[in-house]
Amino acid sequence: MGIHRRSFLAAATAGMFALGRMNTARSQGRSELDVAAGQMITPVADRAIQRGLDWLASRQNDDGAFGSGSSYGQNVGVCALAGLAFMSEGSTPGRGRYGANVDRIVDFLLENTQETGYIYVGDAASHGPMYGHGFATLFLAEVYGMTPRSDLREKLSKATQLIINTQNTEGGWRYQPQRNDADLSVTVCEIMALRAARNAGINVPVGVIDQTIAYIKRCQNPDGGFMYMSTGGPSAFPRSAAGVVALYSAGVYEGEEVERGLTYLMQHLPRGDNFNRESHFFYGHYYAVQAMWHAGGEYWRQWYPAIRDALLTRQREDGSWLDQISPEYGASMACIILQMPNNYLPIFQP
Repeated sequence: MGIHRRSFLAAATAGMFALGRMNTARSQGRSELDVAAGQMITPVADRAIQRGLDWLASRQNDDGAFGSGSSYGQNVGVCALAGLAFMSEGSTPGRGRYGANVDRIVDFLLENTQETGYIYVGDAASHGPMYGHGFATLFLAEVYGMTPRSDLREKLSKATQLIINTQNTEGGWRYQPQRNDADLSVTVCEIMALRAARNAGINVPVGVIDQTIAYIKRCQNPDGGFMYMSTGGPSAFPRSAAGVVALYSAGVYEGEEVERGLTYLMQHLPRGDNFNRESHFFYGHYYAVQAMWHAGGEYWRQWYPAIRDALLTRQREDGSWLDQISPEYGASMACIILQMPNNYLPIFQP
């Protein structure tokens, strides 16, 4: 299992969160893993990343959104993921090679944050607007403190509160900002956003996290994979990767559920033409690479080279990656995955 563990719920009896303690042996082990991870971005992979990020930057519009003619061009989730891809390279608002791009994304998301805190563009295509809200809240929490925008904290707080207020009685979230029902794929977006917001100093009640953990565990099948909703159903790779990361994001770093989840995911190690057969490929591997990074050890050492090489063979001549949502979404996800060893984003840091 992983070397360094942080608990979302440390010191819960005091109603606060804190970093877990870390002994010397684990600290040294994590440091060694970080060094080895950095070496996994080969020169070929590095060039692919730069081509991908350059292509993505070329697709940004003046208003901060992405793509022309794409129905997902103004989707706030796609914009947020592009921002995370640029930040994974080391750029921050106004600084670095893609600093201006990150700045425009911040502007776009804040300008489309409603008075209720809902981050949403009404006429943008969306598989479910709470996906976009979760990714957008995560991104804004990651840039908090890196930009002089005076309205960022207020809008981030409202966006976080909207997530808290729309958690349903099961402990999860669904497509709309309503408390009617829940599914695992939306829930992981919201718990990651809450984790990032808490890291940025925004209050998140312990009870919200307790309920989320209970919901995630109810969604796990005996085979270690995760069902789409707690009412039952088969396991599948994308939502199972999401389930493991949801546990990590909620502060559950060890235990039977995590171990069984990782064992299930290893049955889906990228090989051959699996890339072409898997549905929701980028969504699944965005979470899978996070799960393996947190797990560390052999999990990481086997997984990252496999997904790296699979992505390199599928990059298009112009630097993009195809996806049914949009090429901007595909490029953003691919670049985030490939840059995981950089360990720049706070939300990904073990």
